[in-house]
Amino acid sequence: MHDNTLIKTVAAAFVYALAGGFLATRLRVPPLLGYLLAGMAVGPFTPGIIVDSHIAGQLAEIGVILLMFGVGLHISIRDLLSVRAIVVPGALVQLLVAVGVGIGLAEFWHWGFGAGLILGFTLSIASTVVLLRALEASGSIGSRPGQIAIGWLVLEDLLTVVVLVGLPALAPILGGHAGPGGDVLTALEIVLGKLAAFVTVMLVAGSRVLPWLLAQAVRTGSREMFTLSVMAIALGVAFVSAELLGLSYALGAFFAGIVINASDHSQRAQRDTQPLQDVFAVLFFVSVGMLFDPAVLLDQPLRVLALTAAIVIGKPVLTYLTLRACRQPAGTALEVAVGRGQIGEFSFILIGVGLQLGLLPAEAQAPILGAALLSITCNPFLFRLLPKPR
Repeated sequence: MHDNTLIKTVAAAFVYALAGGFLATRLRVPPLLGYLLAGMAVGPFTPGIIVDSHIAGQLAEIGVILLMFGVGLHISIRDLLSVRAIVVPGALVQLLVAVGVGIGLAEFWHWGFGAGLILGFTLSIASTVVLLRALEASGSIGSRPGQIAIGWLVLEDLLTVVVLVGLPALAPILGGHAGPGGDVLTALEIVLGKLAAFVTVMLVAGSRVLPWLLAQAVRTGSREMFTLSVMAIALGVAFVSAELLGLSYALGAFFAGIVINASDHSQRAQRDTQPLQDVFAVLFFVSVGMLFDPAVLLDQPLRVLALTAAIVIGKPVLTYLTLRACRQPAGTALEVAVGRGQIGEFSFILIGVGLQLGLLPAEAQAPILGAALLSITCNPFLFRLLPKPR
């Protein structure tokens, strides 16, 4: 008999997500809440059908790639540079405060200093998918708040890559065990060199090759050839960025989108990939729901509530105050602040690395994941409370 794990995972995820989405709509709550519940239903912590979480996670990663590619189609390098004076200090201030909070909570719960650093970084990172979906729903991707939020996401991607590169070498000093990585300074020099080379190649050579490729697809007169070209560019560049250069899928896809943004076919590329973005974004929420163990709400309720409060209340308040200190209008600061009130993709990766290196105790995983799911659930409701633009 042939292995049908992939088909089973996709079929179950879509069917349960459809049912959850219908239920959420009938209850007049955001559909993503139904998708999260669907993930819990097919996850390993609830009875009934269980699907492969590893495959679901990879499919969810495609959703992140396509979303960041789509954002790149809307944002130019000039847009990013225009908000650097806001994003850089804002991200650094939030990171430092989050690390301080993480260390404090970890010491209080006797997890250790290294665990506190991991927890702090985890709390500071926003979910790419949740934030971009919220900006899309409000039509704010090309607005000033959207530019700031996206610039912040890109900077977080870069900082997280640096952290992931340095952690294996620093783990013994922080109370864990060494991982593959060697000398931390050498590792950082290598990854920064790769990043500089990647950006240079994309902006110099990519800006000529990728639009030319799309133009050739248009000349064939075939709709599927154009869509195939767009998908090949988005996924291909993301793969090279992550697997060959050690950066991230999202970062690679974002720069691919920025390059295509300057071509004559960017609007068509966005239109053709939008349905795929929607479908794979659903798989992201299902995969997050699969990580959640409801038992943690009974075993460690205070830890889950404390972490959720730090993410949903503390981080937005800090973001708002930081942006106001940077002389941003109250409306802009509020929209960006609310959008950052959750954690996601890279947070999950950091948790996994922390466990592998012995920096995070096993008991820390469940409450952090529980707080992540609750923060993702709360975020759409908070967005609904934002004042409507006049």
